Amino acid sequence: MNVICFGDSNTYGYDPRGYFGGRYDADSRWVDILAAETGWTISNMGQNGREIPSAAPSFPADTGLLIVMLGTNDLLQGRSPEQAAEKLERFLAAVPLDRSKILLIAPPPVALGAWVPKPQLIDDSRTFARLCQDLAEQMGIRFADAGKWDIPLAYDGAHFTEQGHKAFTAGLLEELK
Repeated sequence: MNVICFGDSNTYGYDPRGYFGGRYDADSRWVDILAAETGWTISNMGQNGREIPSAAPSFPADTGLLIVMLGTNDLLQGRSPEQAAEKLERFLAAVPLDRSKILLIAPPPVALGAWVPKPQLIDDSRTFARLCQDLAEQMGIRFADAGKWDIPLAYDGAHFTEQGHKAFTAGLLEELK
């Protein structure tokens, strides 16, 4: 099956430990672990800093599953959970795939850290997850809440640790059964 993972730095596999950042090794990135566990052909379309795009890119017609996890950067840039959810709805509505082929994942809530200085951002990330679930139900697309998967986050409060990527993969594989 051809799978596309479309998201931000946590999809890309950003490693926040280095001064200039970098990327975790393939055996520590959830997208690559998922490919190894399933045998699927997976395209990693994660991009550092990505906010919810205003338009959907074209995805190949043979895409069997599109996994979308976005919204954290929108919240970190000052958008309300409601504004981020509205952007996400416009984005998903423009995706030219059958809705049964889309899995929306609500990012895990952020934690206090170098990138998350205010508790309000934690509350906002939890609210955003609930709005994502409502949106998925309204649009008839699959949904998973990564906030239920106990994802360890790095010192910055936003990025997965290597263990976080492994926990994310375990939660996602359970969801995909």
